[in-house]
Amino acid sequence: MPYRRLPNTDNARLKALKRAVELGKKLDIGMLAFSQATLLKIKAFLPLFEQAVMMQKEAHSRQAAKSREYVASLKKAKLYISHFIQVFNFAVLRGEIKASSRQFFGIDPKDNRVPELSTENEIITWGKRIIKGENDRIIKREQPILNPKIAVVKVYYDEFCEKLNFQKMLQSISVRANDKVSSMRSEADALILKLWNEVEEYYGGEIPERKREQAAYYGVNYVYRPKERAVLINMAS
Repeated sequence: MPYRRLPNTDNARLKALKRAVELGKKLDIGMLAFSQATLLKIKAFLPLFEQAVMMQKEAHSRQAAKSREYVASLKKAKLYISHFIQVFNFAVLRGEIKASSRQFFGIDPKDNRVPELSTENEIITWGKRIIKGENDRIIKREQPILNPKIAVVKVYYDEFCEKLNFQKMLQSISVRANDKVSSMRSEADALILKLWNEVEEYYGGEIPERKREQAAYYGVNYVYRPKERAVLINMAS
C-alpha cells in the first residue's frame, strides 16, 4: 500500500500550499475537504514563505554569477603579483638590482623563491607588500620593474580586492536568505501536515483507493514502495 510523503523541498512545500489556496478560491467553503481556519493560516503564511524562497534563489543566482568574475580577478591578480616577483628576481640575477632590495618587500635578500599565493590572504598580503615596496624603491631612486609596471599590478590587485569584498557581501546576503527560509520550514511543514490530515480525515469513510484519489486532488502525495511499483509494472505489462 502506498504511503503518504510530506514535501522535502521548498518548491514542493510551495506547491502543496499553493494547491490549498487555489482550491480555496475554486470551491465553495462547504465543499472544501479542509477547514476555513487552516485555509486562512495558509493564505497568511504563503506569501511570506514564497517571498523568502524567491529572495534566497535570487541571492544564490547573483552570488554564482559574480563568483565567475571574482575567480577571474583572483587569477589575474595572482598572475601579476607572481610575475612581478619573478621579473624582480631575474633583475637581481642579472645584477641590475641588488639582492638587498628584496627587503623592501619583506623578503630575505638570499631568498629567490616566489612566495606562496594559493589563498586570498596570501594574495592580499603579498600584493600590499610589493606595491608599497616597489614605490619605496622608486622613491630611493632604484631601477623600477617595467614589465609589469607596479601601476599595472596595482590595477589588478585593487580590482581583486574590490571583487573579494563584494563577494563576501553577497555571501552574507545568501547566508541571511538561507537562514530566513530555514526558520520558516517548520511552520510550512506543520501547515501542510495539518492540511493533509484534515483532507484524509474528510475522506476517511471512503475505500483506500478512492480516499487516496480524492486526497491526491488536494495535493496529498502518495508514494509506492519499490516492491509495490514492481508489482504495478508487472500488472500493466
